[in-house]
Amino acid sequence: MGKPLAIVAGAGPGLGQSLVSAFNQDGYAAFGLNRTIPPRANRILQVDLADPQHTQTKLRNIICTHGAPRLVVQNTAKLVISAFEETSIEDFEATWRAMVLSTVNLASRVLPAMVDTGGGTFIVSGATASLRGGKNFAAFASAKAGLRALTQSLAREYGPQGVHVVHVILDGIVDTKASRDLNKMDPSRMMKPRDIADTYLALANQPQSTWTHELDLRPMGEAF
Repeated sequence: MGKPLAIVAGAGPGLGQSLVSAFNQDGYAAFGLNRTIPPRANRILQVDLADPQHTQTKLRNIICTHGAPRLVVQNTAKLVISAFEETSIEDFEATWRAMVLSTVNLASRVLPAMVDTGGGTFIVSGATASLRGGKNFAAFASAKAGLRALTQSLAREYGPQGVHVVHVILDGIVDTKASRDLNKMDPSRMMKPRDIADTYLALANQPQSTWTHELDLRPMGEAF
């Protein structure tokens, strides 16, 4: 038997690539999926998850080669910050496609395969906006809230079939180069990608009698 397959959808620089690296170190054969291949990225495959046919073809090839995944993380996102009247219909649609539609396309390919091979864990990365909409976050929050509801539906449908579906609210700023440049924030008050990865691995190892279906993570000192 080879290593169990792990898939990280949305494997850009920062959290996504950290998840791929951590899962490989923990004994998985982990691959990232991303719309573009980031520079100097390892084990990242180019997949447009908003395109159902492209997603189906790519994931069929991955599963045929490596078997059904035991761990899948849906980490795609598109951040739009603007006043409501300045947020275009295209912005609203783009955030929905990047987060909700991509999850539909991903889940429709991997969840049946996971059921057929005995289950696994499907984790969705949420955000503060999954629970409440803030000023200038109408597009992002509406998509994140829809993603949370979708995840709840998947958990109730696929949990009894052996797939552990989890929604994780990342209530804080993830420590990446991009977020440091954008927020000018003390890194000690930011969420470390490796620590998030360790939490995701712990969720994947939970026994069926004590599954977590929603979890919120935040750095020490974060207001909530």
